[in-house]
Amino acid sequence: MDANANARLARGHRHTAFCPIVPPHVLDKLSHAEDASLADPARRTLEHDALQRTRRRITTVRGIIPAARAAAPSDKPQRTIYDAQHRTSLPGRKTRGEGDQASGDDSVNRAYDGLGATFELFFKAYGRRSIDDSGLPLNASVHYSEGYNNAFWDGEQMVFGDGDGEVFKDFTIPVDVMAHELTHGVTQYTANLEYFGQSGALNESMSDVFGSLVKQHVLGHGAEEADWLIGAGLLTDRVTGVALRSMKAPGTAYDDDVLGKDPQPGTMDDYVHTSRDNGGVHINSGIPNHAFYLAATALGGNAWERAGQIWYDVLTGGDLASDAEFADFAQLTVAAAHARYGEGEEQAAVREAWAGVGITDLRAHVGAR
Repeated sequence: MDANANARLARGHRHTAFCPIVPPHVLDKLSHAEDASLADPARRTLEHDALQRTRRRITTVRGIIPAARAAAPSDKPQRTIYDAQHRTSLPGRKTRGEGDQASGDDSVNRAYDGLGATFELFFKAYGRRSIDDSGLPLNASVHYSEGYNNAFWDGEQMVFGDGDGEVFKDFTIPVDVMAHELTHGVTQYTANLEYFGQSGALNESMSDVFGSLVKQHVLGHGAEEADWLIGAGLLTDRVTGVALRSMKAPGTAYDDDVLGKDPQPGTMDDYVHTSRDNGGVHINSGIPNHAFYLAATALGGNAWERAGQIWYDVLTGGDLASDAEFADFAQLTVAAAHARYGEGEEQAAVREAWAGVGITDLRAHVGAR
């Protein structure tokens, strides 16, 4: 790791943020439903999430990443799952530790398996040992609050709500939701992308990319077989929709009377300028999401191999600024493709993928912004 990367690591949690899987625009729309069984849980979730954002802004400016552990990190995860027992104090009652037999609680077991699947993808594909690459224990709490319609990484652990049962099911069901949130932790310990505007949308996109790759790795799906959906299986049958987001076709994940229509753009032509949701981090992430999909499907095979490796190289390489914009990231992916694979189909696929979403004029070999 170079001096710039070390300096960003030392800055630690300065830019970490409260990063839930369900964006506020979805919950806001739901909170205005005439049906109180839909509106009330959404309103409570929004109020909770707003409070968490405030707390993160206050605490993270003071925090630093702990010093690396002296012992060599393990090749195996160290998982602990807690039951929050429908309260909001964390972590709750310990329910299952690493190597323990399965619990009688499906949420506990899904969380345990999902943490393990995320560890496995990052370790087997990229040699990364846990979130911080130093064996950070993976902790999660399930059954958080009452009817809580979200899941989040709080800078230290995973937290899962049970959903309201009307619109959202248990948030431990989709493995990509778990992997998405844990990847916020990886970003926290590497590029530390600021959670606002285009850098915030990149932060969200990195989580969607690796969330999808974890699911593909679990299922053994190549790029052509994958559904490229984030949160498939999370929505109830009451909702007209298939997931929270689509990387293959941003803007098509749902179109529902209560939730509204998926607002994600797939190209820069439709970039959304807004002050809401930290400058549209969950909306405009559709653009880099789609670029990754285009690169991965052009290359074919297992997307976590070549396309995923290039994105991982940029996230962890030390050259990605915390306030990077889409064009900065795109340029670095072209340079990373060349550095790892030379002037071949990988570099061409990456460049063409970014052109496909409206980001062009990328230099062939230069990594500087």
